[in-house]
Amino acid sequence: LAQLSQLLWAAQGITSARGLRTAPSAGALYPLEVYVVAGNVSGLESGVYRYGPEHHDLTLVVLGDKRAALAAAALGQVWIRRAPIDLIFSAVYERTTKKYGLRGAQYVHMEVGHAAENVYLQAVALNLGTCVIGAFYDDGVQKVIQMPDSEQPLYIMSVGGQ
Repeated sequence: LAQLSQLLWAAQGITSARGLRTAPSAGALYPLEVYVVAGNVSGLESGVYRYGPEHHDLTLVVLGDKRAALAAAALGQVWIRRAPIDLIFSAVYERTTKKYGLRGAQYVHMEVGHAAENVYLQAVALNLGTCVIGAFYDDGVQKVIQMPDSEQPLYIMSVGGQ
């Protein structure tokens, strides 16, 4: 659980009293949301959780091991099912596009890349393996983790031992 906490902080943790985060965001608008699909984490029940950077906490979305269902939504990629946790990055594009118009979508994509790289770096420091996965059915992922319609899934990162 301590390692998961550190990975989540690396992805979107608050770094200052002004609310700035570990990954840069155009206009500090922070369009990203991070979900955890946990299946084999000591001290955490299997389920889907939403990360709250403001309080560095997890909110249960749905109870139960959803890794197999998530793997099915990701074209059957077995490492999603086998990893103890899968992080899902989603975006509420409107948070950025309302200020920057269509260009805001590009900023969102840059931001998710920054956040994912932070997770990669933290995983290496924790002697964990991770892989970014972009091959999935958006609606399948949304259904498995009960993602609101206002969000669009962007990445899945399976995390586990090397």
